[in-house]
Amino acid sequence: MSNTSLTLAPAPRSEAAEQVRAEVREFLAAELAAGTFRTHVDTWLSGVDPAFSRKLGQRGWLGMTWPRKYGGHERSAMERYAVTEELLAAGAPVAAHWIADRQSGPNLLRYGTEEQRRTILPRIAAGECYFVIGMSEPDSGSDLASIRTKASRNGDGDWVVNGAKVWTSNAHASHYGIVLVRTSPPGEGPRGRHQGLSQLLVDLSLPGITVNPIRILDGGHHFNEVVFEDVVVPGDMLLGEEGNGWHQVTAELAFERSGPERFLSTYPLVAEFARRVAGSPDPAALATLGRLSARLLALRQMSLRIAAALDRGELPDIPAALVKDVGTTFEGDVIEEIRRVVDVTPSLDSPDPLGRALAEAQLHAPGYTLRGGTNEILKGIVARGLGLR
Repeated sequence: MSNTSLTLAPAPRSEAAEQVRAEVREFLAAELAAGTFRTHVDTWLSGVDPAFSRKLGQRGWLGMTWPRKYGGHERSAMERYAVTEELLAAGAPVAAHWIADRQSGPNLLRYGTEEQRRTILPRIAAGECYFVIGMSEPDSGSDLASIRTKASRNGDGDWVVNGAKVWTSNAHASHYGIVLVRTSPPGEGPRGRHQGLSQLLVDLSLPGITVNPIRILDGGHHFNEVVFEDVVVPGDMLLGEEGNGWHQVTAELAFERSGPERFLSTYPLVAEFARRVAGSPDPAALATLGRLSARLLALRQMSLRIAAALDRGELPDIPAALVKDVGTTFEGDVIEEIRRVVDVTPSLDSPDPLGRALAEAQLHAPGYTLRGGTNEILKGIVARGLGLR
């Protein structure tokens, strides 16, 4: 059930979560010492490393809350939160599996057929199967209901898909996409456009799919445009109910918007700044560290409460939208706050780790408040959910 209240019960303390947190920290320290990865900013989208994802799968740190019969480990949301939080804080390369583990797997558990679950979920939990989000489209901005990608049945009962999706992170390195398509005309009235939408589970290796890279400011490639030209998707790859796509998408967004990645993308920069100024006599730098730490702790508590609500089977979509709004605003503020009080030249080639982290954060900054729904749209969602508009 959707939660239109911003009041959520506190997250319970979990000894099991703290135990797995210690295990993850030990693992990450060993990986960093071995040089298998370097800490970077925003690695949950830009750090694709299938070998690293498989290591996490081998340790039981993917699909953690899922049933064992689907490759999961039946652990709590609090334990999963501890794992994801530590991975983000370390700037580990988790982008390959991130979408699949965070939302595509739970979406399959909620709406998928038994065959879809048994075929795909164990591979996600093993760190061997990766997903993209097929929602946004060219020329649509944040108006998701205006999508033009269509799917119609052919004589064999399969779906023929035509259209395009954009901002599909790591589509060039993924296996499947859950794609929102129009399968019948919209209805009447202000909510009519929400009718006639469905979700398809699309194998990205199918003929007729073209993946075009969209490079960000630093030249990096994780965004893409995915074009579908008469792509034939098997009829049994409908996800959930035909025509129920809008409800399924809005439920999925609670998983997408509320996690710690919505305020920890720039945490490696905060951590490097803290190491630099913790013993400093500079009052401005220390005040900045205090402000950032206080905001970070508040955001963490908000996000933890949503994780606990999801663990209880609730759908806190309104609080999730709020966390995404204030969390990504914080990520951008981190850059400006730190930039003002340090005498460091941002550069990707800098020998100074603070200079490198600041450059990475600045170059990725335009995406923080856009991905997962722009902050302007999110404010409208919160206002509508509270009956203010």
